[in-house]
Amino acid sequence: MAEPGIHFLDAHGPDGMRLYAIGDVHGRLDLLAAMHKRIESELEWKPAPDWRVIHLGDYVDRGPDSKGVIDFLIEARERDPRNLMLAGNHDIGFLDFLGTPDPEGLFMRYGGVQTALSYGVSLTADPSWFGKMETLRRGHQALLEAVPRSHVDFLRSLPFSVTSGDFFFCHAGIRPGIPLEKQNPQDLIWIRDVFHDHTGLFPKIVVHGHTPVPEAEVMANRVNVDTLAWQSGMLTALVVDGADKRILEMSIKEA
Repeated sequence: MAEPGIHFLDAHGPDGMRLYAIGDVHGRLDLLAAMHKRIESELEWKPAPDWRVIHLGDYVDRGPDSKGVIDFLIEARERDPRNLMLAGNHDIGFLDFLGTPDPEGLFMRYGGVQTALSYGVSLTADPSWFGKMETLRRGHQALLEAVPRSHVDFLRSLPFSVTSGDFFFCHAGIRPGIPLEKQNPQDLIWIRDVFHDHTGLFPKIVVHGHTPVPEAEVMANRVNVDTLAWQSGMLTALVVDGADKRILEMSIKEA
């Protein structure tokens, strides 16, 4: 028998706990730091008995300061474990590249060059196949030496989902019809169409990023907070405080 679903309007966070779920950062340390300042200010002027700040993955690639973002998140988690970080496909892609430098993999094709530059490593190559492979080989070795062990350990430590109240948080979404506790990690960081096209209610409201939208997309069964921060200059979060739900935006003008 299928578990009954819940509608966004009826969903509640845990009693006495405010939740902040932040979308894809992609190297925009400026926006991430500004969002955290905004959250800290909110918690000061309107305190909550407890809170969680949940980051939905994709900390690296495309934007200018992936290294700074990871440093920031490590420090935030060490300072207060209520700062939670989930894995995104780009974060796993970074680990994959460090293990095996694939010139056609996610990292090299979609913003990894900018990630490497944030560590002081150039992965650009001349157009010839030999030149490209030799540059990649040298760049990969340099990146292995440049990336701190703490960054690798951080990326490896990231869980794929977290549940709180009537909400299920992950990077990309879920596969309809599969219990939340049995979701495939690959789906949690990669899924798109079959999840987006599902109009039925899920056991919990799925809060995700991964697929850029011009502004936060609030549906009956899910909320997408990936507003293409690295390019748009706007980082977005969902705030849940009991039955109250709202969208929090941080733009480059404010940052």
